[in-house]
Amino acid sequence: MARKTANDDVLAAVTLAVGQEELLLDRAVQEVVAAARAADADTDVRDLTPDQLQPGTLAELTSPSLFAERKVVVVRNAQDLSADTVKDVKAYLAAPAEEITLVLLHVGGVKGKALLDAARKAGAREIACPKMTKPADRLAFVRQEFRATGRSATPEACQALVDAIGSDLRELASAVTQLVADVEGTIDEAVVGRYYTGRAEASSFTVADRAVEGRAAEALEALRWSLATGVAPVMITSALAQGVRAIGKLSSARGGRPADLARELGMPPWKIDRVRQQMRGWTPDGVAVALRAVAEADAGVKGGGDDPEYALEKAVVAIARAARSRGR
Repeated sequence: MARKTANDDVLAAVTLAVGQEELLLDRAVQEVVAAARAADADTDVRDLTPDQLQPGTLAELTSPSLFAERKVVVVRNAQDLSADTVKDVKAYLAAPAEEITLVLLHVGGVKGKALLDAARKAGAREIACPKMTKPADRLAFVRQEFRATGRSATPEACQALVDAIGSDLRELASAVTQLVADVEGTIDEAVVGRYYTGRAEASSFTVADRAVEGRAAEALEALRWSLATGVAPVMITSALAQGVRAIGKLSSARGGRPADLARELGMPPWKIDRVRQQMRGWTPDGVAVALRAVAEADAGVKGGGDDPEYALEKAVVAIARAARSRGR
């Protein structure tokens, strides 16, 4: 999610959006444009790329208007501006025009850093738009998207949506919008499954999740879909191995907060919470049985057997049974 500086005046003279997450950069622009048009419906918006902003162009765009119209000037990929144009922008930052909002989009980093520094020194309103590479960040993004609509979604539903869609924030945001529009009441995991089951089942990790949760029928269905959509068998055995090993690691670890266990076991905190839910019903013997099943399946898909699909089905059933070994 985009993070803003203390200067949170949407119509500040200069807004600086820094990062590589395209959705957040676009939203930063949309927020400024919406605020400007709320203040003046006739606001003129100029959205420019570096090749369109030649030396002297900014001065023309920001020169006083006979009709004193409000204007928003958006400069994308500001780190790629020519040296002469950067001089123009710096000069403008020193004396910004009234009724004009300049929005600079910059990926951050070393390239074009002088312009970044100049905008910050001039007191620009800054919005951080970092690429969301961590699953926990994407999960937080989905939760915020639901909150922004005023709708409620269970933690399991949010996680299921991230698992199904992946890392594309535009698709995640679109999925939230669709669910909110189509579904009444609280959005739960079952609802997400109905809408995005095909995408979720195509993931090898979905096969593993259903297996370690003891849900054999769903795991087999996900397995068959994954194989039908071209997921490599070795990727599925790898996911199964990771799932079972995570159960074994956490079951033998000392109790503690997710953050502490995450450091000890080398897992992200969000995964600690998920594995804790999945490990109900598991015993040490069950983990041992499941690991043997994974090893046999791995050998089977790497040439040790005649039917890799059968080897995977056999492993999935064995893991699901092991997940229900407590109390048997």
